[in-house]
Amino acid sequence: MKINWGTGIVLAFIAFISFIVFFVVKMNLDDSANHDLVTEEYYKAELGYQKEIDAENNANDHNVNIITEKTPEGLLLKFPETLDFNKVKGTVSLYRPSNKHLDFDFPISLSNSHLLVPDKRLLDGRWDIKVAWEYKNEEFLFKKNITY
Repeated sequence: MKINWGTGIVLAFIAFISFIVFFVVKMNLDDSANHDLVTEEYYKAELGYQKEIDAENNANDHNVNIITEKTPEGLLLKFPETLDFNKVKGTVSLYRPSNKHLDFDFPISLSNSHLLVPDKRLLDGRWDIKVAWEYKNEEFLFKKNITY
């Protein structure tokens, strides 16, 4: 049987469309391809972004940035010595871009100017740290990306 060029073009189009449809269906049904947004309520978080910018600028203006240090016990967050650590209130958020199930938040409770994130909670890899705290009715924010 001889196939003319018109039939060949039609068969090529059918093969190409079948190939594309196969991969679209495969990617939508595959659990390993994660299509989640970075945050669950992305648009609501976007509205509060100016507050974050103001808090970050406030921390820079008052020179109260946090120093991070990796120790054998875990990740040490050093608050400035000039602060009265009993008046610091806020939260520490650790975000793992590769796996949202590893994300966690915890409240800041300082007994001195240091806060330790235990080593057992942090896996090797990239972490985004966000420390939001309030001191004397002023809001401050510290953000950093680290590789643990």
